[in-house]
Amino acid sequence: MSAGAPPFPLDARATTALVRAALEEDQAFNDVTTLSTVPVEACARGAMVSRVEGVVAGLPLALAAFQALSSATVAQVVVPDGTTVPAGGVVAKLEGPARALLSAERVALNFVQRLSGIATLTARYVQAVHGTRARIYDTRKTTPLLRALEKYAVRCGGGVSHRADLAEAVLIKDNHLAALGGDIALAVRRARAAGRPGICVEVECDDLAQAEAALAASADVILLDNMSLEQMRACVARVAGRVPLEASGGVTLDRVRAIAATGVDRISVGALTHSGASIDVGLDFWW
Repeated sequence: MSAGAPPFPLDARATTALVRAALEEDQAFNDVTTLSTVPVEACARGAMVSRVEGVVAGLPLALAAFQALSSATVAQVVVPDGTTVPAGGVVAKLEGPARALLSAERVALNFVQRLSGIATLTARYVQAVHGTRARIYDTRKTTPLLRALEKYAVRCGGGVSHRADLAEAVLIKDNHLAALGGDIALAVRRARAAGRPGICVEVECDDLAQAEAALAASADVILLDNMSLEQMRACVARVAGRVPLEASGGVTLDRVRAIAATGVDRISVGALTHSGASIDVGLDFWW
């Protein structure tokens, strides 16, 4: 299953800054091994190859890394972001100064391996709920400073981005309610009054009674937190499609299909970004 590439979240300036910071962290401009062993005039060709089947994400960063070492590097994308590559499939072809290709290799691969891992895991969740009404959402459980990229990778895998940050939407959780004595109606009223016009107000609920209170308070979305399948089905029947229902907590690949079958509209999965394993992508050279 391929989702196709969504818009890349970083502009050219932000991409350049991030990639340069990663290259500097790796001391790619002072690669003593390459500088001491590879002649400055040497040229090379290479292919970025996926050792496993997966969904590609992060190529713009990888290509920017090679370009940062030498603008003479020429790249051909074979399998673009958001597309499934088979095991052994070529993702991109590269040609240019050998020093640039060798010194940028690890940073370029790190970006693609990490983001493709997220995209690939997301695609598995999306496939698992195929045919139901549920869509797979990410969360804010992301690597600090890499959220935009990790959420992009989720979209490459066919998932949907939840709120990008704390300012984008209201999500009233149990700790917020505790500050108001558990009064859901009051919490929603305060959120409406303080938030910008039209802002989405979502309420996290632990049981059917709280879900009914959130519905009565005119919440825009009701989050069913760590509920059993039976509890979810009861909430779906009670809400009857009046507002979207989101299931969250304890979601695994083994369980996600059963959760989707309860009739919820959304399933948020923190594991997409906090537990996705990098896929194995290598760079094979020839001279």
